[in-house]
Amino acid sequence: MTLGELMAGYTPSPDFEGWVTNDDFVLAVDISEGKDSEPGEYVVVQMGVAGLDAQLNPVTQDKTYIRAGQSTTKTGMQRSFAVSGDRYIGDEFQDYALSHAIKYGTGNAVAVPYVYFCLLNGKGEQGTASIIVNSDASGNAGESAAIDIELRKLGAQPEEYTYSAGV
Repeated sequence: MTLGELMAGYTPSPDFEGWVTNDDFVLAVDISEGKDSEPGEYVVVQMGVAGLDAQLNPVTQDKTYIRAGQSTTKTGMQRSFAVSGDRYIGDEFQDYALSHAIKYGTGNAVAVPYVYFCLLNGKGEQGTASIIVNSDASGNAGESAAIDIELRKLGAQPEEYTYSAGV
C-alpha cells in the first residue's frame, strides 16, 4: 500500500489535540529504483507489523569538572525504527527489505528515504535510513515466521515534515 492510498481515508488536522496510539503513526519508505519518488508513492510499513518502535537515541559525552562535578553534553542523535512482526510474502516493504540484495547489502545499497508522521495532525519528519535485517524468519514449529528489521538514520538529521494531500 502506498502512502497516498493510506491517506485517502484520513484528513489530518494541524490543530488536533488529544491522546494518540501507536496505530496513529505512519512509517513509509521509498523502495523505488531511483529513490526519487514523492512521499505519496512511498510504501507504508504495516502489513504483518505487530510492533513499530520509533526511538530517539541520544549520543552524549560525560565529563567531570573540578568543583562542578559530572556534566553531560548531548553531541548527537540517532533515530531508529525497530519493526517486528510476522512475515507476509507479497507485502512490498517486507519483500524489499528481506530481499537478498538488502539483507546482504551495505552502504547506499540499503539506504531508503522515509517519512514518519502522526495521522492525526500530519506532523513528523523525513530523512534517509539504512535498512538492517536482524531476522528474516524466526520462531518455533507451528508459529508464524517472525521478522525483526531496523531502520537507522543515515547522513543528515531528519527534517520536519507535514503531510499534505497530493504531495
